[in-house]
Amino acid sequence: MTRKRKKKNKNIKMLHVIQPNAAGIDIGAAEIYIAVPGDRDKEPVRHFDTFTADLHSAAKWLKSCGIDSIAMESTGVYWIPVFQILESYGFDVVLVNARHVKNVPGRKTDVQDCQWLQYLHSVGLLRGSYRPPQEICAVRSLLRHRDGLIKTASSHILHMQKALTQMNLQIHNVISDITGVTGLAIIDAILSGERNPQKLAALKNGRIKASKDTIAKSLEGDYLPEHIFTLKQSLQVYRHYQQMMAECDQEIESHLNNFDSRVDMDKNPPPPPTSISRRGKGNEPNFDLRTQLYRIIGTDLTQIEGISAVTAHVFFSEVGCDVSKFPKSNNFVSWLNLCPNNKITGGKILSSQTLPGKNRLAKALQMSAMSLWHSQSYLGNYYRRKRAKNGAPSAITDTAHKLARIIYHLVKTGKQFDESVFSTQEEAHQKRALSNLKKRAKTMGFKLVEC
Repeated sequence: MTRKRKKKNKNIKMLHVIQPNAAGIDIGAAEIYIAVPGDRDKEPVRHFDTFTADLHSAAKWLKSCGIDSIAMESTGVYWIPVFQILESYGFDVVLVNARHVKNVPGRKTDVQDCQWLQYLHSVGLLRGSYRPPQEICAVRSLLRHRDGLIKTASSHILHMQKALTQMNLQIHNVISDITGVTGLAIIDAILSGERNPQKLAALKNGRIKASKDTIAKSLEGDYLPEHIFTLKQSLQVYRHYQQMMAECDQEIESHLNNFDSRVDMDKNPPPPPTSISRRGKGNEPNFDLRTQLYRIIGTDLTQIEGISAVTAHVFFSEVGCDVSKFPKSNNFVSWLNLCPNNKITGGKILSSQTLPGKNRLAKALQMSAMSLWHSQSYLGNYYRRKRAKNGAPSAITDTAHKLARIIYHLVKTGKQFDESVFSTQEEAHQKRALSNLKKRAKTMGFKLVEC
């Protein structure tokens, strides 16, 4: 008796199409591949060069195909011109994380990638990454460029220290910063031909703790001409980058001046600066950044312990002054990758580590959390408790998480930071600590007596 073979069902059920006018783009350095629904064109997948004229041709072709929304991966910086040109044509451009659009196992080609993006976007399985408005992006680009200048300038400081070490001049081990007033004055004098250690030590600024004799002793070395030449060029390049940073500060300030004020500066002037705001840092901009951010954001974030004007500037350049894109603070800290990523199976938590990421605001908040080690505020106590309980890495993440929630609340409500709201939480912690101490003493046969 022969068995009848079952016919394979070729009519595979597809997911319900939510976005019928969706397209997908695979971004490359030299060319892009675009996929549209199969019924829109005889050639539903086309490739274009990345020249500006070709990108405009691609946008016009998408218009002729009746496309409304387009999905693309955030590939390096190659997506930026494509995104901006398509956005200018009125398309809803969705920038997605490459981790969320991994293709199914099999061959990987540019054609398959753009078709896979188009399919996922049409059935509503893609979420767009957050991108602030263009005016915020302009400030963000300048700030990131300024960070690059700082890093490059710091490398030339190392070159100067290397040249000094090769001449056995230990001045960088005696004073904390060779790019300060004393350090630069001594280096300039050395490059001018001065070799007398006592005369060089006489250039010491009054704030330097080291004595003149110690400084003079550190300046006794072997002044070889090749190392003097290296020191000279390193100093010139360092000062060139300092000049570029000053010009970048002027450009940032001019952009900030174009933003509308959210507070009346006459009726509501900025609160007095905190100790960290008053102290400042060497890499801060050469204008009153704190007041500018207070005027634009509507609240002074530097009143939060550990948050400097530079950290507040990072928040503004990465998020802006409107956090309505994040419905709750949970969404905000999730975007920052500062919350646990629980992996649960069979009722057991396999992992709860935070996801890896390169969010600049998250990194800045983690640096702010580390600065709270010696703080006597509530946030400082919170960081030390977490560090004693779970270790430094977990404490840094937990404290950065709390800082992010505080910033979200202040920006959303427009209120000023008030540390007294944490008094209730601190009292509850003290009660729990006292209760635990009493229980521990009771188990050991002792009884606590109030003094």
